[in-house]
Amino acid sequence: MEHITLLLAIVVVTALVFDFTNGFHDTANAMATTISTGALKPKTAVAMSAVLNLVGAFLSVEVANTISKGLVNEEGIQPEVILAALVGAILWNLVTWLVGLPSSSSHALMGGLIGATVASIGFSGVNGGTVVTKVLIPAIAAPIVAGAAAMLAARLTYRVDRNTDAKTTEKGYRAGQIASAGLVSLAHGTNDAQKTMGIITLALVAGGALVPGSNPPLWVIVSAGLAIALGTYLGGWRIIRTMGKGLTDLQPQQGFAAQTSAATVILASSNLGYSLSTTHVCSGGVMGAGLGRKGGVVRWSTATRMFVAWGLTLPAAGLVAAGAEFVARQGDWGVYTVAGFLIASCAGIWLFSRRQVVDHTNVNDVEAAAEPAGVVTTAIAAVTPPPAGSVAAVADEDLKTTIPAPNPADPAAPPAPAAAV
Repeated sequence: MEHITLLLAIVVVTALVFDFTNGFHDTANAMATTISTGALKPKTAVAMSAVLNLVGAFLSVEVANTISKGLVNEEGIQPEVILAALVGAILWNLVTWLVGLPSSSSHALMGGLIGATVASIGFSGVNGGTVVTKVLIPAIAAPIVAGAAAMLAARLTYRVDRNTDAKTTEKGYRAGQIASAGLVSLAHGTNDAQKTMGIITLALVAGGALVPGSNPPLWVIVSAGLAIALGTYLGGWRIIRTMGKGLTDLQPQQGFAAQTSAATVILASSNLGYSLSTTHVCSGGVMGAGLGRKGGVVRWSTATRMFVAWGLTLPAAGLVAAGAEFVARQGDWGVYTVAGFLIASCAGIWLFSRRQVVDHTNVNDVEAAAEPAGVVTTAIAAVTPPPAGSVAAVADEDLKTTIPAPNPADPAAPPAPAAAV
């Protein structure tokens, strides 16, 4: 193993803590729809996702290289900058987890890295072209592409299965959901686990333990994979509830369409080295699949809060990281102060979360997940035609129960209709 100083050790441990928070923050990306439709039990789902995240961490290092070599200039970056970046990313992850919002751990990390770098050496330390082409453009395009693909896929599945038995169809799609959820978990490992590998590698280069341009060492790959797998296994139940029940109500066909579309986009981006937000992709897939079913709606009040969180992720994490970098650069006492502040903040957020516990026993509580219907949702529901056959059945029942029989003793009563021949 490379020569590791105390400061580097603190940075590496902090990076693995971020990787852990990334795991439980993003479990919803792979398993929210599978859990919400009943395809898998909650604990089984997160265990499966954890194993496949670990496997995915070993499949590629392209995204890790984007983080360690492309986002910022390695020259001039000190370990304190990496520590500050991780502090900003971890705190944003925990705050959004506390309120149950599916925000991007990837963008939190990149925002923290950019903010700390700018505070340390100025804007010259950031590779603006890489930020635009491999971060910002994919952040906008990926959820749109995944959402459109999921919407079309959901509509196609309903069209193909319109004459088949509903119970048999749902059983088949639940099995398909398990496979597609596994694919998303594998894709998540190939993308998000590598971001921590990249940040640790960058810290090792900054501390002189690795030469510039190095790929992640094997011990970095193994430790990052294990950290994200452990976080995934513990499950981010608050965000699972929001994505599985809070955004829209999904049937197995829609869940399968959302997960398959998301996995395709994530795997393609990992192969190209794009540091993509799996949260953006999976959320876009869920909303697209929600609109793909006739009569399906998206709860835009929840979606709007989520979009606001997406927009705030980069600047919020960047500002916290910049402040942490200013303190950390003051010397050893500054580093210890930043580390102590992070530990105290994490403990405080966790204690606050205990006031209203969300776990595998109540993750599918629809009433707790759903917000009151907004104006858009109510309007769409009002003009959506009910399923075939329901109108006639309701009308017939109303006629039977609300139209009284004529009273023969009443001379004003209309004559009874002639019997049908």
